[in-house]
Amino acid sequence: MNVIVCVKQVPGTNEVKMNKETNTIIRESAEAIINPFDEYAIEEGVRIKENTDGSVTVLSMGIPQVADLLRETIAVGVDNAVLLSDKAFAGADSLATAYALSMGVKKIGKYDLIICGKQATDGDTAQVGPSLAEKLGIPHTTYVRKIEQITENYIRCQRMTEDGYEVIEMPLPAVITVVKEINEPRLPSIKGKLKAKKTEVMVYNADDIGADKNLCGLKGSPTQVVKTFVPEHEISGEIIEGTSREQAQKLVQKLMSMQFMTCK
Repeated sequence: MNVIVCVKQVPGTNEVKMNKETNTIIRESAEAIINPFDEYAIEEGVRIKENTDGSVTVLSMGIPQVADLLRETIAVGVDNAVLLSDKAFAGADSLATAYALSMGVKKIGKYDLIICGKQATDGDTAQVGPSLAEKLGIPHTTYVRKIEQITENYIRCQRMTEDGYEVIEMPLPAVITVVKEINEPRLPSIKGKLKAKKTEVMVYNADDIGADKNLCGLKGSPTQVVKTFVPEHEISGEIIEGTSREQAQKLVQKLMSMQFMTCK
């Protein structure tokens, strides 16, 4: 069973800086971590590999420094790491990201299952997984909390809903996005860390994967951020003077006047 896990670099701090011209995150100067939801996708991919004698490849798109993060995945059982890095990919929305990843998947070649975290903590769109499946023309399901059975031909899993869960069965290859309830990510082993240091991360640019640059990055993004800002919260207070009785009377009068203004 050959599994591809899509992972993303996200800011690991609240001190995020924005490019005022493009309204995109300046990732070069931000503390970077692997998207927390993707860690559950990685763990599930490794478990499938261990149970089916297959392989796991992580695929990411980002700046060159992301290669160091991908090595961390090798330490927990991933076999190969692929990074798509090119200025042409910069500023991509979920659709342009899905396109680039789909071309990366085609470059990797044979695969049976693609696993993504349910969403990224910096965008929260939860669109890349389903969009990737559409780009590849394969079935998908989201919010998977448990894989009941997986064979060479199909996968049966539980999809979490507001009222419980649904049992979904799909032919392979397919895409699933997983929630944190699916497993508990393991810690890296010493042997894994040693392997990670020796493992080469394959880095491809847009030309390497045969991507149309007009469909990548800002050029290929039908949605763009027009403005970013930090919400301002104004909190005002008032001290009511007087005795307890006077304070209570004044408070009742103020509440009644506020209710009257609301009714108007």
